[in-house]
Amino acid sequence: MECGRITVIGMLRRFEGRVVLVTGASRGIGAAAATRLAAEGADVAIVARTLDHHPTLPGSLTETAERIRAFGVRAVVVVADLTDPEDRDRIVDEVVDALGPIAVLVNNAAANIGGSILDFPAKRVRLSMEANVVAPLELAQRVVPGMVDRGEGWIVNVSSATANLHGGAPFNVTETSKMLAVYGASKAALNRITDGLAVQLHGTGVRVNAVQPRAAVLSEGGAAIAGTHLRPDQVESMEAMVEGLVALCDCGPDHTGHIEDSLGIIERLGLVVQHLDASGPFPGGILPLVD
Repeated sequence: MECGRITVIGMLRRFEGRVVLVTGASRGIGAAAATRLAAEGADVAIVARTLDHHPTLPGSLTETAERIRAFGVRAVVVVADLTDPEDRDRIVDEVVDALGPIAVLVNNAAANIGGSILDFPAKRVRLSMEANVVAPLELAQRVVPGMVDRGEGWIVNVSSATANLHGGAPFNVTETSKMLAVYGASKAALNRITDGLAVQLHGTGVRVNAVQPRAAVLSEGGAAIAGTHLRPDQVESMEAMVEGLVALCDCGPDHTGHIEDSLGIIERLGLVVQHLDASGPFPGGILPLVD
């Protein structure tokens, strides 16, 4: 299917027969994307460190797997630390053994470590780069040969607007933005890797793209913050972010090497934002539901 206007009817089972691997799927964008892909028929492998519960954060792989299986598709859970080379080495083989060849890779997992770059510890720099650059690249390298052999595949890297440069003085940045230089650098590197993979794979049928939120995406527990600290134009719904992401999981072979924001994809394709269960249009579209 080309990356074009998609009707609701056409979306219902468009991923049927495809195996999708989503990293960072215990909560947030990863869990939401895995749910939406399963709702549209994909068998989904989910990767994260949190199997059953986290001491401070909501969500787990077990909960995401339950939501996936409710759509009548297969779900495989892989507990792994993406900063650990030995864990990274086994992920793709485990998924292929359980579900079959991987058609779609969504590199969503990330280490978002903030702090002033003036005294940012080298250990945290290395951790950020392992999670946000090395891990997505290695997973891509492992799935690409099978995709090339089959003549098609989709790799979607989840990036961030923090990768964008501030453009020189005078700087109009928030205090929070000042603390994200290393994280932004890792996402800038991910964007360049996306570009490099797309260039080398062009003509093979493997599409490699990146998507980033245009505004703040409200994950678990975030709705209350939106009501008190963020303007409506500073937030977008999880459903909107996932709508843009999922469109890149089904784009045509010539749509590759793009770094796009979620709302831009929706606007470009004329998409109607759907519920995560693909049951129909999401009320409010790009804006989250906030009491």
